[in-house]
Amino acid sequence: MKQFAIACITLVSLAAQCTPPPLTDYVNPLLGTATLWDSIDLGYTPTRRTWGAEVFPGAALPNAMVQVSPVTLFHSGSGYQYEDTLIYAFTHTNKGHWNLCHIPLLPVVGAVTPTDYASGYSHTREEAYPGYYRVFLDRYRVETELTATLRCAYHRHTFAPDDEKTLLADLSVSNERVRDWAITQDGDHAFAGYQHTGEKIYFYAEASHPIRSIDSLRDGRRAITLIRFANDDSRQPTLELKIGFSFVSTANAKANLAAEIASKNFADIRREAADTWETLLSKIRVDGGSDRQRRLFYSCLYRAFLWPALRSDINGEFTDATGTVVNPGFCYYTDPSFWDDYRNKLVLLEMLSPSVAVDIIRSITDKGEKRGGFMPTFFHGDHASAFVAGAYLRGLQGFDLQRAYRLLLRNATIESRSRPHLNEYIEKGYISEPDLDNPQIETVANAGVTKTLEYAYDDYAVALLAKALDDTAAFRMLTARTGNYKNLFDPTTELMRGRLANGDWIPRFDPCYPYYEYMYREANAWQSSFYAPHDVEGLIGLYRSRDDFEKKLDSLFTIPWKGYEAYNFSGFIGQYCHGNQPDHNFPYLYYFVGKQEKSQAVLDTLMSHFYGMGKEGLALAGMDDAGEMSSWYVFNAIGLYPFSPADEDYLVSVPLFDRVEVTLGDATRFTIRAKNHGRKITSIACGGQKINGWFVSHAALRQGKELTIATE
Repeated sequence: MKQFAIACITLVSLAAQCTPPPLTDYVNPLLGTATLWDSIDLGYTPTRRTWGAEVFPGAALPNAMVQVSPVTLFHSGSGYQYEDTLIYAFTHTNKGHWNLCHIPLLPVVGAVTPTDYASGYSHTREEAYPGYYRVFLDRYRVETELTATLRCAYHRHTFAPDDEKTLLADLSVSNERVRDWAITQDGDHAFAGYQHTGEKIYFYAEASHPIRSIDSLRDGRRAITLIRFANDDSRQPTLELKIGFSFVSTANAKANLAAEIASKNFADIRREAADTWETLLSKIRVDGGSDRQRRLFYSCLYRAFLWPALRSDINGEFTDATGTVVNPGFCYYTDPSFWDDYRNKLVLLEMLSPSVAVDIIRSITDKGEKRGGFMPTFFHGDHASAFVAGAYLRGLQGFDLQRAYRLLLRNATIESRSRPHLNEYIEKGYISEPDLDNPQIETVANAGVTKTLEYAYDDYAVALLAKALDDTAAFRMLTARTGNYKNLFDPTTELMRGRLANGDWIPRFDPCYPYYEYMYREANAWQSSFYAPHDVEGLIGLYRSRDDFEKKLDSLFTIPWKGYEAYNFSGFIGQYCHGNQPDHNFPYLYYFVGKQEKSQAVLDTLMSHFYGMGKEGLALAGMDDAGEMSSWYVFNAIGLYPFSPADEDYLVSVPLFDRVEVTLGDATRFTIRAKNHGRKITSIACGGQKINGWFVSHAALRQGKELTIATE
């Protein structure tokens, strides 16, 4: 009997050892929070703080309304920089892109002023997991723990025994301009209010301790609110706050709180948050690869699903683009960062969370119809077109394609803020630039080359929809414009070059010099000249031969960066810049001249060296831009890439892992298996059928078959 018991204990022990850890254990939300300072990593010698990935480490659920996170520096990306030593507040909205950071709150003890309340902290007493964040505030001897639901935050602040529990609210500040704010007590244990920036966010908070007083403290233009709590029981050193949020009303914030937290405790909410992330991360399971690769992979997959953010309440209400409270019956989301993430991240969303993608299309359609009849854009280009086309061609249903198409067609045919300089583009086939005597990196002009190339691709995306909807006239008109990128190809330099209004080339031309918005948008000629994902064969045809095109690509990756220091430019292989988006699909172009292995060599270098950088291993090559940089890694790590995101096809590369299992949103599972451990692809098969070429369709993957990639 004793031997049997020992045997049972041994089996249980072995089973425990064989049980894989939860995928959330591989995620490090601090990845991307560090800034690069090393000149080799950056490609130049920095004289100022560079733009890092600009991500936040705090607690959030996928595509949630609430992101509760520490702020070490307001008006700086996400508000958190790893090298900073002070925490100013914990805020409740975040994108990682110089805005939001609403409702700053901080537990404090003792005397504070409106200009002196930040606390020191140490990374040795800081932890971040999916849905959970913890840090110790040295100045106040308070341990802060944070977790969240879709629309609520849960704070747990543990004070030293006998210390008076006070919460500081600095509603006069956020990462946006604050127009107005208010905070009032609501009963013995609750307080409520709002903060009005570009949008108005309401909150309703319930505290575990009774409120003793709410006082305002002003110093010139700065004002803070101190919420003091009764401390009649020193055996209860922990102050818990359950806070509901809404962009409609305080009543809705209270209802969100009642629906999502109610009587649940901190451990309940933390566990639910972890479970939610585990479910999402489990949609891609990998076998093989190194521990570092798995940690980078799941950290990037996590980061890809934090934006866009929910804006509708538990009852379905939201404030629309006209400021009206409506309830049309779908979840309302913020706009995606189209210029950045149409390239890959929105495709990942379509694959793994199609219901969210559908509601985002419903949201932007609603906004477009209420904002003058044009589909929303972001920053540059008109890339909602690629998002909608790609979603439709991948089989997503539930949105009104005709309504979305009407808006996109207006974008493509009527000049507006959605497509500046469209009339010139239609008339001349390109967008011109002024002849400036001494343009500098920061020069702002037309970005005519970038706009022309991107509009040509956007025309292609809308043409795909026109074809699907049998709009023959629009299809022909748009298709005729998809070759406009060729009008800026200078055969003497074999690069895309700006033109004057009269058709002459911009006379002062240095292909290595970067511009913020002159000829190119956040790029130089090298980083812009190979962008025609819809017509690579046409692009190659502009060169003297395929060999000539290949040599030009070689130059892209070998001509050294000349040490220019500019925001959004960092992490180089030659002239190729992985720290910004414009050239992110250029490494794959070797495929089109029969040199897949050269593409793979670049991809492997990028995945190996440009993620987890810096002395802490917590930096990325550049800004994550709401998940684009992270999504690039996710796709390439599994061996697929949406080279032309408006199309349903994926370009196949060599995955980092031996086996990948992907669960699509409709619960279909397909696998990707790498045979051998080479980096040169010898054959690709789907369901045992050989694929001719390098692309596999989304429709084929939806059949649940195995994609086999043989290498040598």
